[in-house]
Amino acid sequence: MNTDELIAHGRSRFEHAAARRTLKEKYQAKLTFAHAGGMWSAGPELLSTLAACTSPDSVVLDLYDTPIKVQTREFGDLVRSHWQEQMNAWLVEFEELNKNR
Repeated sequence: MNTDELIAHGRSRFEHAAARRTLKEKYQAKLTFAHAGGMWSAGPELLSTLAACTSPDSVVLDLYDTPIKVQTREFGDLVRSHWQEQMNAWLVEFEELNKNR
């Protein structure tokens, strides 16, 4: 490989890494949503917390450490569907990004 090819290869790898970071930031922002007077980030931590709650109503801390009373099952279903929706969309864009690489 000559110098120009090495520079082009390095630049394309850098651009790909930057695109992956941008994609991650985009979908992490989309995972944030409002419900029951609180701001939540759908993710494994919240899903695990809700799975550990056994009572029909639970008090859970939102993103700003505000205690919010939620209906455990309904809120868990909402969080799970939001999480899965965004993860599926992220996967589609991620695979497209890797194809274009």
